[in-house]
This record gives sequence, structure tokens and C-alpha cells, in this order.
Amino acid sequence: MMVKIEIQKKYLKIGKASELLDWNKKEWLIYRCFETLPGIFVLMTFFLIFFLSWKKPIWVAIFIIIFDVYWLFRTIYLSFHLRKGYQLMKEYQKENWLEKLKNDEKIFWVSWQKIYHLIILPMSNEGFEVVNSTFESLSKSNYPKDKFIVVLTAEERYKEKILPIIEKIQEKFKNSFFRLLITIHPKDIGGELAGKGANATWGARQAKEKIIDPLNIPYEYIIVSNFDIDSNVPSDYFARLSYVYLTCKKPLRSSFQPIPLFINNIWEAPAFARLTAFSSTFWQMIQQSKKFDQITFSSHSMGFKPLVEIDFWQTNVVSEDSRIFWQCFLNFNGNWRVVPLYFPIYMDANVASTYFKTIKNQYKQQRRWAYGSENIPYFLFNFLKNKKLKLKLKIIWSFRILENFWSWATASLIIFMLGWLPIVLGGKEFSSMIIAYNLPRITSNLMTIASFGLIFSAVLSILLLPPRPPEYGKYKYLFMVLQWLLFPFQAILLGALPAIEAQLRLMLGKYMGFWVTEKFRKIKS
Repeated sequence: MMVKIEIQKKYLKIGKASELLDWNKKEWLIYRCFETLPGIFVLMTFFLIFFLSWKKPIWVAIFIIIFDVYWLFRTIYLSFHLRKGYQLMKEYQKENWLEKLKNDEKIFWVSWQKIYHLIILPMSNEGFEVVNSTFESLSKSNYPKDKFIVVLTAEERYKEKILPIIEKIQEKFKNSFFRLLITIHPKDIGGELAGKGANATWGARQAKEKIIDPLNIPYEYIIVSNFDIDSNVPSDYFARLSYVYLTCKKPLRSSFQPIPLFINNIWEAPAFARLTAFSSTFWQMIQQSKKFDQITFSSHSMGFKPLVEIDFWQTNVVSEDSRIFWQCFLNFNGNWRVVPLYFPIYMDANVASTYFKTIKNQYKQQRRWAYGSENIPYFLFNFLKNKKLKLKLKIIWSFRILENFWSWATASLIIFMLGWLPIVLGGKEFSSMIIAYNLPRITSNLMTIASFGLIFSAVLSILLLPPRPPEYGKYKYLFMVLQWLLFPFQAILLGALPAIEAQLRLMLGKYMGFWVTEKFRKIKS
């Protein structure tokens, strides 16, 4: 029995198919087949689009009209959830969560004063301005800082550049928290992929060994937050997180997800970067409103006890933020969910030192996020292995995630191409038909109606803006609205194309490494 359990645990540590090659060639082949699925779906979609536009243009014309109608209703549906997510966030921001902790203690499963926050901050080569602003926000929290264990875990490969920054941070904030642990994650550890997952796991293990275990702090009294290094928290954030943790039905079987607002440097960002930042924020707001579709993303929190039980974040994957959900979901046989906090956390938009470098970095970041498709073979393979997981859950989650990644890579291109492709490839006979004459008009009208959702997005983006820096004139607000006219181009160039590349790389076994997003902010004089 122990051998079987160990094998099951080993399955939960798989990063890619090649890790199974020397262990079991049959299982390698199964996992490898699952890796090809997202890319195959994308290629088959585009093959059928061109082939059927040529051979069966009427079929394609009917399909695109139905697809556009579906997308119109989906846009309305998502706009409703976006509005609801925004309203809930604003509502919860008005609460004094520290006071609620003090007043509602009778309903908690343990006193809130026993709760510690372990805050993991993986650092690569970011500048002092970025790291300092994160520590400043932590130090201004209204939650008792004598319950904060802050771990700044830096990468050894950037040691020469970051040592002076670490020393300044340590000197400035050494007395600000219950414990401040500075640690260096060694490079070239066997089996690790250099990235946030490996760095965060190193930092968490160091905190366990050097602080938590020596002080005998019960694991269930610790909430661990794995933050990106540019994460600035509102003063009430940890009080809100503690409240949700203490009132959650299953706190040790839940992750806790804030809404990332990528607006720290939004005024400095060019239009495409702002669009991508707001689009990512809006998607997370929608997910918070939908609740049951949500998977952990970027900065997130969970109980330290289950994190230890699954042996921390995986160190051999790119997308450790979403992978931790699947690790827990599979380890606890489906008894895991993401609890929305309806509360913001402020992060950086992807901005580089030049416009063209920003666009390039935007593409790379979107490609890395889209490489989250590496989770598809992981959970499909483990679905086969896990007999305790209900079939209904396997089917629902498989469809949700496969459809999400397929839509990411194909939807905007389908909408863009199919209004005219049957006319170009369908031949003279089809071109002379009434449906061919009306097709561009019908699809254009449907998409025009659907684009009204962009008006709400434009208004919401203005409402979310931080105060305007004095160096930017009031005309900048106009550009913040007009930028949404670029959204169709952004959806293709910085949405579909990097998603296609990521899924084809996985299909071909050209595995990606972890690309570190550059954190650039203008130094204010």
C-alpha cells in the first residue's frame, strides 16, 4: 500500500512527458498524447476553417453566423459577471475588516489573533523601487505585523545585481515584522526549472525549517501567500483574507484568490500594454463572480498545512500558480476549490524601457500565461490514475479547461476570418448566392452589437485608474478610452498568436522555460 501511495505522489510531481520516459514508456506515450491535444485542436480548427470554406462554404457561412450569435450572448453573459465582480469588490473595500475580525470572533473556528501570515516574495532581478514598494505596502497593513513572517527569496543567478537591493531592504524593514527572512535560492538544483515555483518552494521550506517548526506554530494557523514581487496590498488586505479563511467552510481545502489590478504603473504604459493589463484584470473579476470556474492565478493564498501535505509548489513547471490548484484538487480527490476574496491586490502592467520592447515583452508574457496549457496533460493523465475522483468532475473540468484554451487561441481569429473567407475560397457559385452577399453584413452587425461591451470596459478602466500623476495632462484620460478601439487587434496579436505558439510548442515537445517579466518603473525624482 505504501508503495502505491508513493507512486501516486510521484504522478502529482510530473512536469512534462519526458520525465516518464525512463520510468514507464507506456505512461510516457499516454502523457505525450495528452500534451498534443491543445495544439491538435487548434490546428484542426484552422484546417477545417480553410478546407470547409473551400469545399462547403454554405456550411461555414451558417456556422459563423451561429458562432457570432453565440459570442454575442457570451459577451453579454461575461459583461454581467464583470459588473457583478466589480460591484462586489467595491462593496468589500468599504468594510473595515479589522473591526469585523474583532467583532465577529464568536463565529470563527479559532481566534483570529492566533493566525499568522507567511508571505513569500520570490525575487529575480527586479530593481529597488519595485521591491521597496511591496515592502512599504506590507508595513502599512493594519493587521498586526507581529503576525507577519515575510520571506524574500532571491535567485542566486542574479546575486551580484540584487545583493545591494536585499541589504537595503533588510536594513530598512528588519524591525517591521515578526520575522523577516532573506534567503538565496541556489541555481542549478537537479530537476528544477528556474522560475517562481522553484524559488517560492525554496523560500517556504526555509521558513518552515528556520522559523515555523522551531517556534512550534501550528500549520493550520498559518495562511501562506505566494506573491509576485510587484504585489502591493491594500492596508485591509490581510484582515479580509483572515476573515474569509476563518469563516470558510473548508479552510484547509481551499485556495484564496484576490483580484489582481495591474495598475501600479498604468499611467506609464503604452496603449497595448494598458489593454492587456485591463483585460487580464477584467477576466479575473469575471472569474470571481462565476466562482466555480476559478483557478489560482498569479498572487494567491492558502493554508500552510495543505501546502506542506502536497510538498509545496512544483519546481519543474512554468505555471506554478495554476498548477498548485491541480496539485491540491488531485491530491484531495476533488475536495478543493478557489474561494474568491472580491478584494484587490495591485500589480505592475507589463512595461519595458521602450515601446517596441514593451510589445515584445507583452507577447512573451502572454505566451507564458498561455503555456498554462501544460496543465491539460497533467490533469488528464492524473484523472486516469485517480479512481476516487468522480467522473462528473473529470468531464466538467476537462471540458472547461480545454474549451478555455481553445477559445483563447482561436476565437478572435475565427471571428476575424470567417466573415470573408468563404467568399474568397468558396468559388463563383457561392459568391452569387444571397447568403454570400449578406454574410459580411450579418457578421459585422453582430460584432458591432457585441462591441458595445467595450464601452462598459472603457468606463470601468477609468474607474479603476489610480490618481493621475502631475506629469500627465487631462487629455490622457481620452486616450484611456480610445485605446479600446485597438482591442480587436490586441486580441489577435497579443492574445491568439502567443496562445497558438504556446500550445504548438507543447504539442511538438519544445518545452518552454520560465520567462521572467521585466519590472520597469520610471524613477521619480
